[in-house]
Amino acid sequence: MNASSSPSGAFVPGPRAQGEPTGAGVLDGLRVAVKDLIDLGGTPTTCGNPDWAASHAVPTQDAPCVAALRAAGARIVGKTVTDELAFSLEGENAFHGTPRNPAAPDRLPGGSSSGSAVAVAGHEADLALGTDTGGSVRVPASFCGVHAMRPTHGRISLAGVLPFAESYDTVGWFARDAALLRQAGHLLLGTQRRADAPPLRLCVAEDALALAEPAVAQALRAWAQANGITASRQAFVKPWHETQEAYSVLQGLEIRTALGPWIRERRPAFGPAIAPRFEGALALDPALEAPWSRWREETTRELLARLGPDEAWLLPAAPGVALPLSASGEQRGAFYEQALALGALAGHAGLPQIVLPLLQVQGLPVGISFIAGPGQDERLLDLAVTLAPKNGSAP
Repeated sequence: MNASSSPSGAFVPGPRAQGEPTGAGVLDGLRVAVKDLIDLGGTPTTCGNPDWAASHAVPTQDAPCVAALRAAGARIVGKTVTDELAFSLEGENAFHGTPRNPAAPDRLPGGSSSGSAVAVAGHEADLALGTDTGGSVRVPASFCGVHAMRPTHGRISLAGVLPFAESYDTVGWFARDAALLRQAGHLLLGTQRRADAPPLRLCVAEDALALAEPAVAQALRAWAQANGITASRQAFVKPWHETQEAYSVLQGLEIRTALGPWIRERRPAFGPAIAPRFEGALALDPALEAPWSRWREETTRELLARLGPDEAWLLPAAPGVALPLSASGEQRGAFYEQALALGALAGHAGLPQIVLPLLQVQGLPVGISFIAGPGQDERLLDLAVTLAPKNGSAP
């Protein structure tokens, strides 16, 4: 570790973690940033919390997702700031600070993969790894204006990654252009591009757009119309509030199992925004698991029957543009509920979802997002390249 942290605050404070390539390949010369929930051998994985760092050994091996990128020629240029133990979508950390959103310095970067999104948006890294459970890659990608991917659940190993809510957890990634997003995706997914794969049929998830701020929903509909996307679908099998509640309960119960023993034994200090969330998760009644798990199974079956293997549905990556740094508790609460409901569409069913920085509203980035059926990751990556502007950059 020999480089200092960046002025943007994207990287964990202190000496910068480094990792040289272990091989040569398609990522030769590219810089990769790694969310500080993912192991880089020889570097502490602090998970954004000093008590976690103090009570866990330094990993000796890279997580498989990190190892795959280094083996292809990438150089690790730092561990990035995360909301504490991933329990937020805002992008703030009481101990490590709030990374500065390059697209809007007076607004939040989105979390919990905030540092990774900021590092890519600010040209401090070419690629970055994050994690996404309820939207922690998708929201910061939209807020900061970068490409990003949440893969099908289980496609990328979670070894060497903080267990949070494992039936929802995924390793995602960020890039400034669609071609690199796809190239990294094939490495992480362990696949080759299929030249014969037919394009996905594009539809609009109208009920999901209804959850967005009016200006954002209007911009997304206008973009869809301009691109000839006219078919409409209904993404929510049940009311969105119910979708959000199911996610919050099931995620909370998994957090209770994965992190509860450590929290009870260690009694760690959490920031004021994060502490109540863990208190709420640990206080959940385990008897809630059975009915909400049945709910999840039933709605997933119905959603997959509607979606099928050959469609991709347009929906908001986040309910609005990036929140101001000064956003009130009421504004944050409303955003959090709606963002979790949107994120839970892919989360409950384990679907892949892509975010494309193709829009601006009020001069701020808005991510256009598509979900598709399980295992359709490569076709979503192809879609990203197809829709990318010819110069490879966002407007």
